[in-house]
Amino acid sequence: MKPMELWKIAVITLSVVFGLVLVIGLITYFLCSDEDRYYNATFKISNVRYDPYYQRQTTEQFRHLSEEIETMMSRIFKASFLSKRYIRSHVVSLSPDPGGVLAYVVLVFKIASADNEAATWGRINSVLRKGLKASTTFLEVDQSTLRLTELNKEKGENLLNNCCGIRRQMTSSFSGVERIAGGQLARDGEWPWQASIQLDGIHRCGASVISNTWLLTAAHCFRGEIEPRRWTASFGTLLRSPKQKKYVRNIIIHEEYNDHLHSHEYDVALVELASPIKFTSDVHSVCLPEASHVFPDNTTCFVTGWGALRNDGYSVYQLRQAEVKIISSRICNRRQVYHGMITPGMLCAGYLEGQVDACQGDSGGPLVSANSRGIWYLVGIVSWGDECAKPNKPGVYTRVTYYRDWITSKTSI
Repeated sequence: MKPMELWKIAVITLSVVFGLVLVIGLITYFLCSDEDRYYNATFKISNVRYDPYYQRQTTEQFRHLSEEIETMMSRIFKASFLSKRYIRSHVVSLSPDPGGVLAYVVLVFKIASADNEAATWGRINSVLRKGLKASTTFLEVDQSTLRLTELNKEKGENLLNNCCGIRRQMTSSFSGVERIAGGQLARDGEWPWQASIQLDGIHRCGASVISNTWLLTAAHCFRGEIEPRRWTASFGTLLRSPKQKKYVRNIIIHEEYNDHLHSHEYDVALVELASPIKFTSDVHSVCLPEASHVFPDNTTCFVTGWGALRNDGYSVYQLRQAEVKIISSRICNRRQVYHGMITPGMLCAGYLEGQVDACQGDSGGPLVSANSRGIWYLVGIVSWGDECAKPNKPGVYTRVTYYRDWITSKTSI
């Protein structure tokens, strides 16, 4: 029999080795790949009296206690051998309990998929109990009430997605030096409350998701057409391939808005959807501030939308974002800026030197700011301005806190 040529032997050997490497690599990937795992920790805080304001997640009282709890959790896990596995904690609810407050907290970890569930639960439970015992915060946790349970992925994600103001992308590389148009592209899940409202399938304005059936936008978006059957809403970063799309049931424009005068006063409207949005990490609601909440001057905010690249330009098809600062109404009402046109129901945001601004097509969209917990609140609604990004002509927004009671009267939110 004729011996096999050396080059053929080499090819066969290399093929076998490559195949083994590929198989080993796949096995390693499936055994060692990480996955998010969700846990529910409930416990009683015995040295805090229950406050009725804890019923609403958007109150300062809820924010303060929740931030203390989340900071305590973060310190415990970051000081342990689980530090690289710990992702976040989030207080979902605070409820009354005899002798204190019952906290319901979702914990998220990045765990190797091959790790035993019971063993992982045991490690997390042990670290949590020891950490709470040694904690130096002012909170006193009754350890006899501590319960840790693992949640399946769907339930864990649903709990977080139904909390307003959370976003998947916790950080952004955005530099804040360009306008929305031509600036930084938004990533999936970065601004999950952003909606597009469309007339006969064509983008007209932005809007904000405030519940699974309600959107908040600007009244001037509906000039010339208020028939709900002609309007739809889409969600996600892409206009042409949205994550979800919904029909509109009802449009409520503020009773004092005067379309005929082309006034900027009372520029606020609500859109009721014909069917509920399915909340996901990419699509869910922003938090509405309490009517009494004050966003200080110079607060960092983000405005998002599909607006034009330049004044009188065309809308884009992928969501963009810009960082702006709140400018005091006193400065904005200066003669060289807007000469007294800024009323209590409005606020300015941007920079007096220009360059960063919303533009046509961004109208109705959200101006948002994160609080100290990293929860995002709706500060304003894109309303009007003198062209786009001109010096001394920052963007003007409908002030959400000014219309907070009106929103509640129409939606019960």
